[in-house]
Amino acid sequence: MPHRSTPVTAPPPTRGDDDVTLSPGLRQRHLSMIALGGVIGAGLFVGSGSAIAAAGPSVVVAYAVSGLLVMLVMRMLGEMSAAYPSSGSFSAHAERALGPWAGFTAGWSFWVLLCTAVGLEGIGAAKIATGWLPGTPEWAWVALFMVVFCVTNLAAVRSFGEFEFWFAALKVGAIVLFLALGVLAVAGVLPGMDSPGASNLTDFLPHGGEGLVVGLLASVFAYGGLETVTIAAAESEDPVRGVASAVRTAMWRIALFYVGSMAVVVTLVPWDSKEVVAKGPYVAALDHLGIPGAGQVMNVVVLVALLSAMNANVYGSSRIAHSLVRRGQGPRALARVSSGVPRVAVLTSCVFGFGCVVLSYWRPDDVFPWLLNMIGGVILVVWIFIAVSQLVLRRRLSRAAPEKLVVRMWAFPYLTWLALAGMAAVLVLMAREPGTRVQLSYTGGMTAVLAAVGGLRQRRRGDR
Repeated sequence: MPHRSTPVTAPPPTRGDDDVTLSPGLRQRHLSMIALGGVIGAGLFVGSGSAIAAAGPSVVVAYAVSGLLVMLVMRMLGEMSAAYPSSGSFSAHAERALGPWAGFTAGWSFWVLLCTAVGLEGIGAAKIATGWLPGTPEWAWVALFMVVFCVTNLAAVRSFGEFEFWFAALKVGAIVLFLALGVLAVAGVLPGMDSPGASNLTDFLPHGGEGLVVGLLASVFAYGGLETVTIAAAESEDPVRGVASAVRTAMWRIALFYVGSMAVVVTLVPWDSKEVVAKGPYVAALDHLGIPGAGQVMNVVVLVALLSAMNANVYGSSRIAHSLVRRGQGPRALARVSSGVPRVAVLTSCVFGFGCVVLSYWRPDDVFPWLLNMIGGVILVVWIFIAVSQLVLRRRLSRAAPEKLVVRMWAFPYLTWLALAGMAAVLVLMAREPGTRVQLSYTGGMTAVLAAVGGLRQRRRGDR
């Protein structure tokens, strides 16, 4: 039987040693909405179109399978983050479980991922803005967005929380409205429209197992970003309660927002419709429902999703960097804190992110694709560190401090090992597919270099 989470009657909330100078400015409402909105990224609204084109209606299975894996990862991360709240999140847990080299490798690889993502999201948001205002330069929009979120994150952490609260509220509201309209249309009770029944689901596996594999890989990487809530929890008024609440609601959020919306889309719209990829599955579905201005409505939602991701990634990258440096894993200058905010780390993350944008214009054919390939599989590296760390720390906690196990991994250790097997399977699938094989090799190279540097630093310092 899976373990049930014990009631939240843990000791008074504590913060990790790396967070002693950070300001606990996030409230429970901020964390709750960050947890809700954190699963709704631009990849869900746009990137899922390629998954549908490859897998057909079986994309629902792909998102359900990868969603189960993500639920297990979040449960493991929640168990450790509730016991050891830290803005370093999985990086701090990996260091505690496996040694400084592991924290160094997981933390800096994720920092590169987040900073690069900031640049990509800025470019995506700028393309939407120039579509509305033709003739305006993309770089000017990117610069504007970068300045806004840099200033937001340089201010008190509550500024980040407020921005993310309203961004998340808009995203959640949009997808809930979409689901409501879709369910009514599928049921045949939407005025002026007949139910499609199962007519679009008959060719369930149009491209066979290979198509399902492509859809599965696309869905795995669409879930990135869920980790931010465990980073943010360290700066909340009650870190333990915040993490516990976010993790316990992860299951229904993933099921509703991802699996539910994919089921609605493939039921309403033929999977091989060109509009699914060209416009995105949500715009295609709204057009099918005859919603006026559906394209522009979804452009607004996608813009909000991109800006939300930029805001969250500037925040997450700065906190990961601050935590690493506080633990002696990077340049000391990044540890400087003013008014409870690691401002040097925020500025460094923003400069790196804007540097990625410059590379996309300056060297779009070689350097920029190289950088994108390098971060392609980082999220899997992070998940593996999370699973291995949880195996180690759970046994330690059970012996030394069982009262800290406010959130418990289900059916430990069996489901942890199952999750690791699932991650290994995804790596094998990535190695089989030409499009992801390159990403796997580049990410593997970066991870190996970071692990070697971290190991050398650990030996020189005489750490365990």
